[in-house]
Amino acid sequence: MKLVSWNVNGLRACVRKGFMDYFNEVDADIFCVQETKLQEGQIQLELDGYTAYWNYAERKGYSGTAVFTKNKPNSVYYGLGQSDSQPEGRILTLEFDTFYLVNVYTPNSQRDLARLDLRLEWEDAFYNYVTELDKEKPVIICGDLNVAHSSIDLKNSKSNKGNSGFTEEERGKMTRLLDAGFIDTLRFFHPNETDIYTWWSYMKTVRERNIGWRIDYFLVSDRLREQLGASETHPHIMGSDHCPIALTIDIPK
Repeated sequence: MKLVSWNVNGLRACVRKGFMDYFNEVDADIFCVQETKLQEGQIQLELDGYTAYWNYAERKGYSGTAVFTKNKPNSVYYGLGQSDSQPEGRILTLEFDTFYLVNVYTPNSQRDLARLDLRLEWEDAFYNYVTELDKEKPVIICGDLNVAHSSIDLKNSKSNKGNSGFTEEERGKMTRLLDAGFIDTLRFFHPNETDIYTWWSYMKTVRERNIGWRIDYFLVSDRLREQLGASETHPHIMGSDHCPIALTIDIPK
């Protein structure tokens, strides 16, 4: 099974920049997007063979997630549970026979860390949510987690220490998640490889010089490790300030 995740930073804009060319070429079984930035009825996509599921943000032009899948799930969940309506549309969970898929767009703590406390509360709720799912069946988590976990995951780690996305608090929440039994699939295959990034600033020549951050992930339950086939990034694909990431895994569709 092939899964793809991409923060498109506005799906309508990304479509104008070639989204469908990549979508058709990659031919994923499950294609997840974050930061759709649209409301119901604002886009029409030709997705032959796929069923689309959307979690829209209440605020127009903001956040939002979607999953396009060839195989219909047994159930679909929006947000972190019945007690959390998730008005920013940040989590979309699909339950299949043998696994849960959690598509997530983690809140940014903002440049001045104004939302850091909210972010950390959200991290605790997310941790509780996915670890409970993991008790039932294996979990595949994908999306923009808005954190570079270690110094290898961004170009300028020293100058960015303590900045949004590279605070000790945010990195610690990721460590806790990995310690709870989830695998960072890219590091499973490429534990020490440098210069693998998924996000670049729009500042001039930054992407050309590969001055980036790796903040988009596929994480899987540890008991799926023997079924992992490949985990990769597609930095040559433009259309967003993020690039797509892909996971190949031997798991029943």
